[in-house]
Amino acid sequence: MVDVGRARKLSKRIATVVASAIEFEIKDPPLAFVTVTDTKVTGDLHDATIFYTVRGETLQDEPDYAGAAAALERAKGTLRTRVGAATGVRFTPTLTFVLDKVPDTAAHMEDLLARARQADADLARIRQGATPAGEADPYRVSGAEETGGEPDDELDREDTYDRDRPED
Repeated sequence: MVDVGRARKLSKRIATVVASAIEFEIKDPPLAFVTVTDTKVTGDLHDATIFYTVRGETLQDEPDYAGAAAALERAKGTLRTRVGAATGVRFTPTLTFVLDKVPDTAAHMEDLLARARQADADLARIRQGATPAGEADPYRVSGAEETGGEPDDELDREDTYDRDRPED
């Protein structure tokens, strides 16, 4: 039986242990720019997937994804040992590291939204001095609504009245 609550707690604990070990204990230079973003543990608690992001040294630098992945593979045994000692579970989960694509996807979505805002601003600027191609009110208006009164035909009133009244 899968205990979702236990898997969730173990997942959070693994993320904390791995992030702390990467930051304070493992002295591999490519890991200095790695951030643990999320962790998922299978229902049987045997496998853990750790999602991470990598940032560059400065905002202009391109992150070293390959170096970070290689450093995480080198540190996998040490990290698994730390996870086993910190969690106290019977079977220490195997660790799999996956580069998190969420920040890249979010940046792409922000770019798309910025382009849409620019297109809306361009359209609003074009519309400012524009006039309608046809009449100002393009919708047709019936004779009764045009004069503001009610229908002149007595038959129309009775017909409407009869439709609303239930049959005997």
